[in-house]
Amino acid sequence: MRVVPSRRWLIGAALLALMAPLALVARWASGLLPAADLLWLAAFAADALAAAAPRRLRVTRVAPTAFGVGRAAVIRYRWQHGARRPLWLIVRERLPDPLGGADAPTRRLHVPPGVGLDERLELVPRRRGAGAGGDLAVRVLGPLGLAWRQDTVTLPWSATVYPTVPDTDLRALPLQLARRREAGLRAIRRPGEGRLFEGLREWVPGDETRIIDWKATARRDKPIARQYEDERRQQVLIVIDAGRMLTAELDGMPRLEAVIVAALQLARAAVEHDDNVGLMIFADTVQRYVAPGRGRRALRAVLDGLAHAEGRLVESDYPGAFRYLAAHNRKRALTVLFTDVIDRTASDALVAHAGTLRPRHLPLAVTLRDPALEAVATRRPDAVSQAFERAAAEELLGAREAALAEMRGRGVMVLDVPPAAAGEMVVARYHQLKRRGLL
Repeated sequence: MRVVPSRRWLIGAALLALMAPLALVARWASGLLPAADLLWLAAFAADALAAAAPRRLRVTRVAPTAFGVGRAAVIRYRWQHGARRPLWLIVRERLPDPLGGADAPTRRLHVPPGVGLDERLELVPRRRGAGAGGDLAVRVLGPLGLAWRQDTVTLPWSATVYPTVPDTDLRALPLQLARRREAGLRAIRRPGEGRLFEGLREWVPGDETRIIDWKATARRDKPIARQYEDERRQQVLIVIDAGRMLTAELDGMPRLEAVIVAALQLARAAVEHDDNVGLMIFADTVQRYVAPGRGRRALRAVLDGLAHAEGRLVESDYPGAFRYLAAHNRKRALTVLFTDVIDRTASDALVAHAGTLRPRHLPLAVTLRDPALEAVATRRPDAVSQAFERAAAEELLGAREAALAEMRGRGVMVLDVPPAAAGEMVVARYHQLKRRGLL
């Protein structure tokens, strides 16, 4: 516990200090001044002893179960005490880091006796993630207003801040899905297409020759075709490379944050189409794996995984990550890999292993372009130094495009997008793949 002088006491002490020069010219002041100083110190000590102990305050907190980045949230406190007089408090709270950490505002409260005080604190989370906090440094003013009695009140809590997408409402998803089904937006049976075997029929001119069942044709002496129907539910697996490639900042924000938002938009689109959706986040190790599931529960699991994604300044272990993926997900899936490449040499492991997803999975690599680098590569130089910068930028972009071309050559679809439009473009490609029946 600490005792801190109030502003009132400090003003009184300053006035007494101004009287000190009188002791040099007035004999009466030389005896009065020490007595006044001792009396002022005694008043300070008595007021500190009379102040209520902060630990005897009763405080409770009611906080939301989840927070969203950039969305205001209200936290409510209930303050009560047993004193017969109102108490003046100064409160400084250590919030969970995603909510502000030690940079929380200082609160000044007036708590009446008996009825107490209901406090309302509005916060806007600064970043995504999870954290713990809750220690409150509380100062209680003495009855004379001369001394603050300070102590720490422990009220632990943890908070998780989730990434947000405009107009995302998880509770509305079942209703949206029901409306889609009522409108006829469901998987339909299309003879000769899809992946689920339905039966045999006679082959007719116009059908593709690849669906001919040659054994049945030999038995019946006429062309027989295999008939398929579309799978009613397919798998979308979101894979995020949280290594050093996505830790670089763009306009003060890590590129990984743009990936998180895009991944959430894709997960929501998959759930709206009644597809199973899963998640894997890796760097030098696999940080999190969420097995593909359906509906709102799966989306919440993916959302929770995205909230805890952490970018790390390490080289990503691509062989280990793809082995883990092969062992834990054997069913065919649209595997959307969010990553980035620099050049063929620096991204050799990524380029070499991304192609191993085929033919079991349908791989789509989503890479983030660097608008700043592209601006340098297209800027007209006004000095020799700028000419060298432009040449270096052009060389980097050329090497990067060569690495992407190598991935395409290995059968991996590549979507190279600007960070700001990553979500919209990924969802558009997902819809395109659904329409073409490539899943």
